[in-house]
Amino acid sequence: MKRDKTLISRRALGQMAAGFGATRLAGAAVGQSGSSSAPADAAFQQDLQSTSPQGTGIKRRVSGYQSRNWQDHFQTLSGGVILVDTYARALHFWDETDTIYKIYPTSVPLTEDLTRRGRTSIVRIRVGPDWRPTPSMLRREPSLPPYVGPGPQNPLGTHALYLTWTYYRIHGTNDVRKIGRRSSNGCIGLYNNQIEELFDMCVVGTQVFVI
Repeated sequence: MKRDKTLISRRALGQMAAGFGATRLAGAAVGQSGSSSAPADAAFQQDLQSTSPQGTGIKRRVSGYQSRNWQDHFQTLSGGVILVDTYARALHFWDETDTIYKIYPTSVPLTEDLTRRGRTSIVRIRVGPDWRPTPSMLRREPSLPPYVGPGPQNPLGTHALYLTWTYYRIHGTNDVRKIGRRSSNGCIGLYNNQIEELFDMCVVGTQVFVI
């Protein structure tokens, strides 16, 4: 399969930082093997830098936007693989043919006790997910609604990838301020347009490794 050699312009990167996110295809930016470990280019780093709304004092992390080698984390690419770096707040995806490699900015759990790391996989994929708070969320915030159906108020956004871990998902968000921050109750969040793209490349059985 021919590799996608699409280059991302500086202007496009600026738009991504403003809410459209960041993606990368295998090819010129990653190298013929699709496994470069070189840091992302300076423009990519600079244009992704932003801070939260004035006065909050919370910064988005962009230091981890580096290409990675899938071989350092997985034995095979069967079904495609996802690497989530909670420190860098970035999600890396490789398809099983090693012709597509993408990097997406993410939200990550608020605290260490909400963070789960290790190996899991996708067991269910859903467009228009519904949402229910977990028991621990209700203990912390009893005022939470018991159920939210698909739509603009749903915390899972437009698409969700369900993992073997109970209550843990990779999903979209309708609150774009959360991306690049510690802001979730355990899940990994992406911009809606990017979770839709990732959704279309994943299958039940896609490997996931959270580090």
